[in-house]
Amino acid sequence: MNPYDEIRIKVPRFEEAAGFYTTQQRSKMMSKIKGKNTKPEVLFRKALHGAGIRYRVDYKGLPGKPDISNKSKKFVIFIDGEFWHGYQWHKKKLEIKSNRAFWIPKIERNMQRDREVNYLLKSMGYKVFRFWGFEIKKELYKCLSEVIHYVGTDTDSY
Repeated sequence: MNPYDEIRIKVPRFEEAAGFYTTQQRSKMMSKIKGKNTKPEVLFRKALHGAGIRYRVDYKGLPGKPDISNKSKKFVIFIDGEFWHGYQWHKKKLEIKSNRAFWIPKIERNMQRDREVNYLLKSMGYKVFRFWGFEIKKELYKCLSEVIHYVGTDTDSY
């Protein structure tokens, strides 16, 4: 049993039988959404590498499969998309007009999963960094400096 005690949010299946209809055009648009190697991820990885910080990408051996991780320095980095992970959710949730019965639980479950993963990783002794995609694009060096500060000045030793 997971010590994280929040009741798991149930997300309905996105299918016609459940009353969710999709067009071929919508389906084509959704298929183009990337889950790996997004522009903010690549940008941040290049900056980390340039700062001499080594890492693994999408490491499956840790909860949540972090975008960037380093086992020896015990840190993980997630770069979250604003829609999928609920940036300013209290406002954005009101703006969803279609398929609300699917999208609201879907995003709330993603947010809940993020909290669960944070809890598990922290209990394993990892420092968890979560950045929004727009933060990486607009304030790359501020985000990078947080990680560098955690790792310390001795970044050449690995």
